[in-house]
Amino acid sequence: MIAYLEGRLGEVWGNACLVITGGGVGYEVALPAHTLAALPAAGSSVAFHTCLCVREDALELFGFASFEERQTFETLISISKVGARTALGILSLFRPADLRRLVLEDDALALTQVTGIGKKTAQHVFLELKYKLKTDDAPQGSTLTADGRPGSVFRDALAGLANLGYAEGECASLLKNILHDEPDLDVTGALRAALKALAKGKA
Repeated sequence: MIAYLEGRLGEVWGNACLVITGGGVGYEVALPAHTLAALPAAGSSVAFHTCLCVREDALELFGFASFEERQTFETLISISKVGARTALGILSLFRPADLRRLVLEDDALALTQVTGIGKKTAQHVFLELKYKLKTDDAPQGSTLTADGRPGSVFRDALAGLANLGYAEGECASLLKNILHDEPDLDVTGALRAALKALAKGKA
C-alpha cells in the first residue's frame, strides 16, 4: 500500500496531478476537487496521504490533504455500491466534518448532490455511514447542509407539511426562504409561517 507521497508537482489534468518523487518516479494522483483547486504552481513541493485502489484492469492512486480525509475515503469505499470514483465525488462536495454533520442531522438527501448518486443509493450510503462514521466531534446545533439549507428544522418542518398533505416539491423552496429570513425559528414556528404563507397562496 502506498500510504503517503511527497515530491514535486508536475502536470495537472482532469481531476488528477503528476507527483514526481526525488528518485525521478512520477505518480498520477486523483484528488478531491477542493484539493485540486488549492494546488500550488508546477514545480512546487506537494505531499498527500494516499490510498491505492486495485481493480482488475487498473491501479489507481487517490490523494488527500489530510489523514482524516484519507480514512474517510476508505470508509466510503468499504460501502457496497460506492466505488473509488464515487467516493472521490463525495469528498469533492463534503469534507469529513460535513459528512458527520449530515449523519447527525439525518440528511440523506444531501448526498444526491453527488453526480451518479440517486435517492435510493443516497439512502443506502447514508445508512452505512451512520454506523461507520465517528460523530463524537461533529459540530452540534443549528448548522447548515452543504447546499446552504438549514438542517434539522428544515427537514422536520418539511416532513410536517408532507404529513398534512402538502407536496415536498411545493413547500421546499418556501421553507428555505422562510428560514433564510428567520434562521432562529424552531420547527413549530417554521410550520406556522409556512402554513400561513400557503393559506395566502404564496407557495
